[in-house]
This record gives sequence, structure tokens and C-alpha cells, in this order.
Amino acid sequence: MADDTTVAVLGTGIMGSAMARNLLSAGMQVRVWNRSREKAEPLAQDGAEVADTPTDAARGADFLLTMLADADVIEEAAGDDVLSTLAEDGVWLQMSTVGESGSERLEEIAAENGVIYVDAPVLGTKQPAEQGQLVVLASGPEEVRERCQPVFDALGSKTVWLGEAGEGSRLKLVLNNWIVGLLGVLAETVAFARAMGVDPAKFLETIEGGPLGLPYAQLKGHMMIEEDFPTSFSARLARKDAGLVLDAAEARDLRMRISEAVAARFDEAIEAGHGEEDMAAVYRAAGMDLT
Repeated sequence: MADDTTVAVLGTGIMGSAMARNLLSAGMQVRVWNRSREKAEPLAQDGAEVADTPTDAARGADFLLTMLADADVIEEAAGDDVLSTLAEDGVWLQMSTVGESGSERLEEIAAENGVIYVDAPVLGTKQPAEQGQLVVLASGPEEVRERCQPVFDALGSKTVWLGEAGEGSRLKLVLNNWIVGLLGVLAETVAFARAMGVDPAKFLETIEGGPLGLPYAQLKGHMMIEEDFPTSFSARLARKDAGLVLDAAEARDLRMRISEAVAARFDEAIEAGHGEEDMAAVYRAAGMDLT
């Protein structure tokens, strides 16, 4: 993609800042904005232009990339006065996890402003984002697929195109249910091992390399054993994602009791003050039962 392509990135937290750096490394012009400006300012050293407002970031940009906490925050940040300032054929790449209804609402806002909307949440946390190894779950108009691909290639190792806008968010909900559920069971397994007098490291050693030995379980399991939770993706955001899953299930009259139980475990960890720690800190709730 040519150096004259401009991407406006709204949201420069753990994920957004890493994504902005990868876009810069790919030779794109990048403008960044964050509600807390101090989180955006370090990107100036990498060549990004730090904007005072979302409108300043978006003005004339070819792509608007949103990586913010939820649909309400995105709607507030990417309002009419922002979308209307994009380049004439500007594309909104909505890459946050906002759930089914959130994506539909944001798509409506894009349509009202005549902006092309691509629903493209990502799979991956801090390290994959920093390494440009995210998986992009892209959905939107086929006619912009080729234009969007260089941006996605800068951010991820794989892009899965899924059809009409909204399909990306639906698949992300399915994937998140698996991830959050895995963390909940892993946390209780580590706690159960300790309660049984079994070294939980032996559990991880036993499953490693076999059909039960997920690399993700090794990564998060060791964090739980060491009770050290440097944030890659916070427990608070994981709980938000679990809530989006439950909302979508409820809309279909599907009762997901296991997912409800895991969400409750996250609530316990957050209420105990661990919401900004890594989502593996759900172990804090399971471990409390040992005391």
C-alpha cells in the first residue's frame, strides 16, 4: 500500500497502540486519538500524528479504525462530525469487539453518514497485536475487500472474510465463548489441583504436546500458578465480552449455564479488585475458595 494511504486510529490502549505501530511499519500515514491523550503521545516517536480530537484524526483519512472498549464509547467517539470528515470513499474498519447488536447499531450510523462499514473484530491479545499476528474476522461489502486487505495484512497473520457486515462480530462471539469458558475451567482446575495436593505445574506438564495441551492453557495456566497477571487483555474486558455472548444467546432463547457461571467468576474477580489485571486473574476468584 502506498505511503499516501492515511489511517485514523481511534483508541490507543494495549491493542490499538500496537496496531498503529504496525500500520506505521507498513509505510502508512497514521493519525491517532485516545480519550487519555497520554496513551497516544508515545506513538508520535514512531511517526504517528497525535490528534486532539477524533475529528482531527479522521479528517480526509482513507480508513477510520476504531479500537475502543464498547459500542457506546465508539458511537460517542465516531459521531456524525467524525464520519463526515473522512475521504469521499473512506472506509470505517470497526475492529473492536462490540457484539451483535453493537455492530448493527454502528453499521446504521455508518449508513446514515454514507460511509462504508467493515465489521472486522480481531482474535488475539497484546503479543499477537505487537507482532502483527492477529486474526482478522472481516465482514463487509465485497467491493472494498481488496482495498482493505493491505491494512489487515499489516495487522494480522490471517484474514477470514465472512460475508456481509455483522458476520465477523457473530463469529467473534462464538470464539470468545470458547476462550472465556476455557479460562474459567482452567482457573478451577488449577485451584482443584492445589486443593487435592497436586502440583498444578504437573497438570500442565502432562497435557503439554498432546491433544489436550493447548498452548493457550500453558500460557494462562502458568500465570495462574505463579499468581502473576501482567495485562495482555484485562479481566474487565473479558467480562464485557462474556456479557455480549450471553446477550446474543438470550436473544435466541438459549440458556448457557456454563457461560453464566464463568461470567459470575469474572464478576467475583473484578469485585475483589482484579479487573485491570490480565483475564487469567479469574483464578483470583477460583483461588479464593481455597482460603
